[in-house]
Amino acid sequence: MAGMTLEQLKIFMAVAQHLHFTRAAEELYITQPAVSAAIHNLEQEYGVRLFHRIGRHIEIAEAGKLLQVEAQKILDQVSLTERGLRELNNLQRGELKLGSSLTIGNYWLPSKISEFKSLYPGIQINCSLANTEEICLGTATGQFDLGLVEGDIKPALQNTLEYEIVGSDRLQIVVGQKHPWFEWGEIDLNQLTKTPWVMREPGSGTQQRFEEALENWGINLSELDVMLVFNSGEMTKAAIEDGVGAIGISELMVKKEIQLGTLRAIRVIDNRDGKSAMPTAGYAYAEIVRPFFKLKHRQRFQTALAKVFEKMLISSMLDGSHQNV
Repeated sequence: MAGMTLEQLKIFMAVAQHLHFTRAAEELYITQPAVSAAIHNLEQEYGVRLFHRIGRHIEIAEAGKLLQVEAQKILDQVSLTERGLRELNNLQRGELKLGSSLTIGNYWLPSKISEFKSLYPGIQINCSLANTEEICLGTATGQFDLGLVEGDIKPALQNTLEYEIVGSDRLQIVVGQKHPWFEWGEIDLNQLTKTPWVMREPGSGTQQRFEEALENWGINLSELDVMLVFNSGEMTKAAIEDGVGAIGISELMVKKEIQLGTLRAIRVIDNRDGKSAMPTAGYAYAEIVRPFFKLKHRQRFQTALAKVFEKMLISSMLDGSHQNV
C-alpha cells in the first residue's frame, strides 16, 4: 500500500470545501483530471466512497466526513511544524496570528505590536478584531496563536484555553454635554437607574464587565432604561455625544473626547451604607477595573514567535507599563 500523501489530502479538502472538482482544481492551480485522479486513488486505496456522484453534482459521503475532520488536523499540524522550522533563523521571518477584542485591539495593543516589530522587523503580524466571545472561540479552534480579551472566558472553554492577566483598564460612566450629569461630575448609585443608557452587544467584554459592576452594586440590568445597543464602542460613544444617554466605556476610548470637553467621565459615589451622597470627606467612589487576558490553547503547538510575544507582554505588565490609569 502506497498510503495517502499530503498532496492528496489538500486536494480532498479543496473538493470537500467546494463540492466541485473544477473549482477545487482552480483553487489549487492544477488540472481537473489531476483532482479526479487523486480522489479516485484515495477511494481505491482504502475501499471507501468519499463522495457520492449525483448527476453533475457531488455530495460528501460518511467516509469523506470522517476524513475531512482528521485531514484538517493533519494539515494544521503540518502548517504549524513548517512555521516552527522557518522560525529557526533567530526570528528573522515568520508570521504571528493574533485575535483581539475591540477595545484592546484598537487602543492598547498597537503600541505592543509596534514594540515587537521594532525588535523583529521581519515578522509579519496578522491581527483580527472581534468581540471577546468570538476571540475566545477562535483561539480555541486554532485560528489565532494568541488571543487578547477583556471579558470572561466561558466555562465550556476554560479547560481548552490557558489565560493570564497581561494588563488592565478602567470602565468609566460617560455622558455628553447635553446630559444633566455633565455639570454635576459625580452621582450616587441610585441615580444610575434614572437615565437612558447606550450599551454594547452581548458577548462584548465591555458589556460583561459593566453588568458585573452593576451586580456588585446591587443593580439589575433590567432596572436600567436601555435605549440603544451597538456592536462597537465607537458607535456607543457617538450616540451620546449629542444625546442624553449614558454609557459604560473604556477610559482608553474616550481619553481624547474628555480632554476636548465633548464628553465627561462621571464619578459614582458608593453610598450603600446610607450616608449622604453629598461630597464630604470619607465617602468612596465606585470603580470598575477590568483585567486584560492573554489566551492560548492548552495543547496546541506554540510557535517560537508566540512565546516571544507572550514574554514581551508579561514583561511589560511587570514593568508597570501596562497601566493606563
